[in-house]
Amino acid sequence: MREQTKQTLRDGAAAAWPICLGYFPIGLALGVLTQKAGLPWWAMALMSVMVFAGSAQFICIAMLTAKASIPAIIMTTFVINLRHMLMSSALAVHLSGVSRRFLALYSYGVTDESFAVNMTRFREGGWDHRRALVVNQLANTAWFLATLAGTLIGQFIPQGAFGIDYALTGMFICLLVFQLQDRICIITGLLAAAIAVAWYLMIPGDSYIVGASMSAATLGYVLKRRYRRGK
Repeated sequence: MREQTKQTLRDGAAAAWPICLGYFPIGLALGVLTQKAGLPWWAMALMSVMVFAGSAQFICIAMLTAKASIPAIIMTTFVINLRHMLMSSALAVHLSGVSRRFLALYSYGVTDESFAVNMTRFREGGWDHRRALVVNQLANTAWFLATLAGTLIGQFIPQGAFGIDYALTGMFICLLVFQLQDRICIITGLLAAAIAVAWYLMIPGDSYIVGASMSAATLGYVLKRRYRRGK
């Protein structure tokens, strides 16, 4: 039993370390922005523990800096994080039969990055909910430490140093490439990009993220069903 637990931790750590490595420059960047915005280190620590959503935290800090109202911040971050409904729906297929207590703990750590890594492992086989949980929690720990460190040492780091401003974009591109496993996935990715650009140009605000995700996922599902019927 103990050896099995150790193997689970090793497998989870092996899958999580690229996420943790990518989180450090992004978390440091967020910490630097938080320090520049005048927020204390403990506020960043609480945000990383209670929210644990990189894009929402970046948006929150930017809106606080712009002196936006609290209701506007809450509504914006809520809309941005609606994509978690799509990710949770996809993960539910691989987490059937798991206790609600475990699901409550697991759902806390679902992010774009951990979702992409765990879904890839689930599809490959030999992956279970315990290993997936290790991925989530290690990523969470790395994010917390990185954002806290960025806040504490932010005054010593020039803005944009070490390519920090590109780290988030680079990591998402890498995760996207891992998901492009067949022709349907590639078409769905291209549809998401086209819809997101068109939505952004025609509709103000940040709704293009959720809108493009849901529209492309729906179209991809329809294409996949038609492809299977044609076989």
